[in-house]
Formats: sequence, structure tokens, C-alpha cells
Amino acid sequence: MKRITVFAAALAASLSIGKDMSFRIQSARIQSGSGVEIILAGAVPTLSAGDISLSDGLSLLSAHQEGNRLFLKTSPVDPRKNYRVRIRDAGEKELLADGVLDSLVSNKPLGCVRESGGLAFRVFAPRALSVQLALYGRFDDPVCRLAGMTRDADGVWEAFLPDPPPEGWYGYRVSGPAGESEMFLPDVTVADPYGLALATRNTYLHEARTKIPSGSPFDWQGDRWLSPPMEDLVIYEMHVRDMTAHPSSGVDPSLRGTYAGLVQAGRPGGIDYIASLGVNAVEFLPVQEFANIEIDYRNPSLKLYNDWNPYARNHWGYMTSAFFAPESYYASDGSVDCGGWSGVRGAGQNELKEAIRAFHRRGIAVILDVVYNHVSNYDLNPLKYIDKKYYFRLDDDGRFIQTSGCGNDLKTERPMTRRLIVESLLYWMREYHVDGFRFDLATMIDAGTLDAVTRETRRLNPGVILIAEPWGGGAYGQEQFSRRGWGAWNDLFRNGVKGQNPRDGLGFIFGKWQGSNSPESIRRYVKGTLAAEGGPFHHHSHSVNYLESHDDHTIGDFIRIGLGEVGEETVITDLDGHARISGRSLALNRLAALFLFTSRGPVMLHEGQEFARSKVIAETGVPDSRIGRIDHNSYNKDNETNWIRFDHAEANRPLLDYYRGLTAVRNRYPMLRRAAPEEIEFLPSRDPLRLAWRIRPGDSAEKSMLAAFNGCPDSDWDMALPKGHWSLLADGEKASVSPLKRNQSGVIRIPPSSGVLLVAE
Repeated sequence: MKRITVFAAALAASLSIGKDMSFRIQSARIQSGSGVEIILAGAVPTLSAGDISLSDGLSLLSAHQEGNRLFLKTSPVDPRKNYRVRIRDAGEKELLADGVLDSLVSNKPLGCVRESGGLAFRVFAPRALSVQLALYGRFDDPVCRLAGMTRDADGVWEAFLPDPPPEGWYGYRVSGPAGESEMFLPDVTVADPYGLALATRNTYLHEARTKIPSGSPFDWQGDRWLSPPMEDLVIYEMHVRDMTAHPSSGVDPSLRGTYAGLVQAGRPGGIDYIASLGVNAVEFLPVQEFANIEIDYRNPSLKLYNDWNPYARNHWGYMTSAFFAPESYYASDGSVDCGGWSGVRGAGQNELKEAIRAFHRRGIAVILDVVYNHVSNYDLNPLKYIDKKYYFRLDDDGRFIQTSGCGNDLKTERPMTRRLIVESLLYWMREYHVDGFRFDLATMIDAGTLDAVTRETRRLNPGVILIAEPWGGGAYGQEQFSRRGWGAWNDLFRNGVKGQNPRDGLGFIFGKWQGSNSPESIRRYVKGTLAAEGGPFHHHSHSVNYLESHDDHTIGDFIRIGLGEVGEETVITDLDGHARISGRSLALNRLAALFLFTSRGPVMLHEGQEFARSKVIAETGVPDSRIGRIDHNSYNKDNETNWIRFDHAEANRPLLDYYRGLTAVRNRYPMLRRAAPEEIEFLPSRDPLRLAWRIRPGDSAEKSMLAAFNGCPDSDWDMALPKGHWSLLADGEKASVSPLKRNQSGVIRIPPSSGVLLVAE
């Protein structure tokens, strides 16, 4: 390892570099108040201080070289200035402010806060040269009143209004240093990142005004958090709008697709339907304000040409634009009228709280699906225009990194980004009584932030539900979340039971072994995919078992395609006939459900799974070449492709009742949820596609249970029951807490692609 150290007295010294030694500056980042790290690429020679020059009055004090890395000590840097470095024969590059920004930390309350009889406005914008508070009497006022803000030493800009208006709207105008990699728009008002309610204009820019908080408390009427033990969870993953947007929901037309419609009682859809399933938790797809309008389709006048999304919409919500505000489209003042405004009264705040309170009264916990790995991509997202270089992971040229696949990756490891994430979560817990969170692409959140989330949310509510989607950004793994006591989606379970894809990756229920799955791995899934047996989970309560989610095919469509009943390119003309299932398709749906509900770990269902919902692309006048075909990625369709059809639920009532019966059985028998690994005994079988296990509870008050699964598609299984008499709770057709048959002994016949669940008498 070569080293050179050059002190100020020797800065003029120079080493000649041969013209044939071509190399370049790969990256140059300011890591401290006077420290720069440079990485070189190519044939790197030995350098001297004379080969290095800095711009804008920045002085080089010393340097040392370690192979292709240069470490410079400079005169003090101002992070609000853009500097450049030039190295002889290697060219020049901007010095990106990086680690130096981590020293700017503040504990002051951020956002709009009532203090001393007035309103304090604070925004963290460490590299801004000036920030103005823009005040609006109405959300759509074309002009605003501007008030100056002052910066403290930690990068917080603040203003105080001693006589604030009783109501109104505000935002910030931020000026910063010029440069090719900068995004400051000093003449554009951006929302407050800590804003509690937004009015947004229905264009892809998602122009926003932040509502000045009223300060009026919500009447929770004694409501408290619900904290069911993790292993007891039966989660229903759902989209607020999907659950009532279709007329078959029976919800009043004015309330369809809203928070209020979701909890309108006495209707075929919404909360009554969800409660009838017996689930004890709902997981809302994102309800933090998001950019639901995307770039105009094939509009050549725009800088970015959208040729991939003919709907120009984001329906699922994985493009967060405000971490503290509820999505206004689902409120009574919501709108997607082109060019109009949504959320003009801030009604979403109380209406979402009323919905959560209604679920709590039914004994159903509320989990929010939250996105902290990236932000909205095409709009005026405030973090991008307040300080791109602080809040985002950037490449060596100052461009957004997008390993999320969504346009930009949030730099969660920054102290004030971490603070924003943690305070956002605590706000939803305190102000909305949210019981837990599912973290999108959670492996993209740094370890320090994960630890802070774990510590602070549990300090507020020790029973908070924390669940990870354990992949993203090229990383994968459930173990790190289990180690922290989190749950994580178990895609190993999903792929083993159902399959990885419906073409050439079919799983156990089809009588197949795909990928790394085997009889041994299937047994692991029954017990919770535990680390002690080669899995990733330290306790079975961390393994969130599921068969489908909002992503990819529904299990109903997976089975339709896997059985060859329909192809992915088949144009479906009889939707009602296609949606109705019977025969082997019904049998496989039931077999998968029985396996899911009898395995250790929390259960997650996706909306419509309980009736083999099919996502067929609806005709809406949009130029989509796949209309009438099954959709495996319906993120952009706010139409009947995604909306729940309760007439289809009724058409598949036999499967729906089977799911309801399984939920009731699981809730009735704690051992199905809580059995320890040593209490589960696998019974011998000569055929690897025939699996049976028995729970021998250590508690003498509990009765033994037995489950058996015949994955063979073409032959019965005459299985010998253990000694004693057994009551049949579930078979290939029905499931119920009231035994289907009693006094079962000797041999029980299990038809192909079906299973049984019994309890000892």
C-alpha cells in the first residue's frame, strides 16, 4: 500500500505523470467539514498535491493516497456551496456533499406548531441559501404572501406568526446553490414534509398546499390500540378504494371508494364483509398521501415520455409524497378530476380516524403499509426540492440511485431522515391509533433506522405490530427482521405451497416440487420456517405466511393458469363464468387455504383471495393492448380490474365459507397458532406428496390435533389415524368449529388434492 502525505508547506511540489497513464475520477465526496474522499479509476499513478486543484477558494492542506483512493484535508467547507476538484490527466468532478451533512442535526419541533399563542413554521433545509414561507388564504389562490425565514446553525429554517390566520394553507419556497445536479425551484411552492393534511392538484406534478392545523382534537370515545399476539394474527391485506368502489358493495354511491364508505354498516361490502371473515387485523395498502396521478401518456411535449403506463395513474399507492398526511382521494373531499384539487377541506384526517375507530370496535387491528425506501417520482415531492443531496442516495454524478425500481432511493441513514421516519410512525400511532406497520422493501432501510423504529415504536406501544417485506434494492432476507422481533413475509412458504410461477414453477398443491422445495422444506413451513431447522425465523410468530398479496397473480388466477384452464394471453369474454370456480380449481384453492391456516405463524390473506378473485383487465377506454387478459401487476388500474366484486364472492360461496370456517377453527384452537416445535410430530408416509402431522400439546387441558394433506392429483390416500377417536373439523369441502363428523377412527380416506383437520375427542 502506497501512501503520500503532503503538508501545506509542500503544496507546490509536483510529480510528472506520463501521458499514457489514462485514468479518471470516479467519485469525489465531502465526508467532513474539511475532509474529502476521492476514488480513482483506471491506471492510477502516484499523485502529489501539485496534481490536485480545488475551486471556489477551497484550499488543499494535505493529502494521502491509498491505492486508488485519495484523502484530502481542506480548508473548512460550506455545504451550501458546490466545489469542484481537478486532477491532472484525470479530469474534474463536482465534490458532492455527503458525510459532512450528517453533522447537521436538530431536535426542534418541525412543521407547523402552535407555540406561545402563535404559529411556528420550521423546515430542515441544510443546504438552502434562503427559504420563504408562502401563505395562502385558499388552497387555489394564484398569489401568496411571502414571509422570510431564518436559518439556525443546524440547518433549520423558521418563522413565527404571532397573529396567525384562523385557517389557511402554506408551503415553502427554497433557493439553493446552482449546479447541474441541483433541483432547487425558488419560484415554486412545495409542501411541508411534516404537513398533516394536503390539498393537491390533479396533475402529475401533484402541486400541493399544506393545511394550517386547526388544533381541534378528535373524539376517540375511549378507543385504544389493539395488540393481538403476532402468532394470533389473521391479516386481511386490502385497498381502501377497492373494497367499496364497485356497485356490488352496496355502499351509497357518494361514499364508494372512501374511508367513510369502507365502514358503512349493513352493506354487502366493506367492514361488515371483512368482519364476517373472522380476521383480527386489516392491512391498508398505502394511505399516506401519494402521487396517484402520473405522467400523461404519450405526451411528446413533456420532458419524460410515458410509453409504459396508459392509465397515467398509480392506484396502489407506493409513491409517497407526504409521510404525515392521509391520502385525500379516499376522503369526502377527494377528487381525481383533471386539473382540479383534492383534499380541499382536509376531511381525510377525521374520516380515516373514524374508520380506524370503527375497525377497533369490531376487534380488528389496523396495520398501515408504509413506504420509506423511496418517495414519489414524477411530482414536486418536497424532499427532492428542499434538499436532494441530503435526503437521497445519489450516484457519483449526483443522480438519484433507484435500486428500488421506483425512481429514487431515500437515504434513510441520514440523521434527520431517520428522525422523519420515526416521528412519522409515532404520529400515526398517537394521532390515528394505528396498531402496526408493514414496511415496503424493508431491506432498503438501514440497520440504524430499523433499530430506532423498533425501539421508539415499542416504547410507545410494546405490542406494536412490525412486519417487513424482506427484500428490495438487491437485498433479501427475513433473519435480520426476526432477530429484531419483527414479522416478515415468508415468500418461501408461498412458493413452496402454491409455487413460484404458474408456468413452470408449480408447488405442493399441484403435486409438484419446484426450485429448492422438498418434503423437508414443506415440513419446515408447517412449524414456522424456523432457523433451528434451516429457515430464517427465530420464532414462528415472525413468519408471516401467505399465498398471495397485491403483487403478482392472485392465487385464484395462479391456479387457473397452472391447471391450464386459461392462458395468460387468453382474452376472457365471459367474466362471470370465468370468475366462478369448481372441480379441481376449487379443490386446490381449499387445499392451499387449509395448509395456510394450519401452519405456525401469522396468516395473511389478500382481498378477494377467499373467493378465488380474478384480476381481468377491464375495458375503460384506455388504450391498453391487454384488455380482457389476466393481470399480474395491476398497480395502475383504478377500475374494475382491481375493485372487489361481491357478486363474484357470492358466486364462489363454497370457497368463501371454507375460508370463514378455517378462520373460526384457527381462532377456536390456540394450539394451531401457538404449538411449540417439539409438540409437532410428523406421521410416517411413503409418498412425499402425502403429509400428515399431529400436535401433542404439553398442556393436558388441550386436545391433540391432526392435519393431513394429499398433494397427489390422481389418487386417494387411505391414512391410518392414531389411536383414539377424532372429530373432523375440515375436509376437502367444508371447515367448521362444529365437527363435520364425530368418532372417526381407524382409516380415513383423503381424496386427491385435499386435506383434513381433526381434533381428538
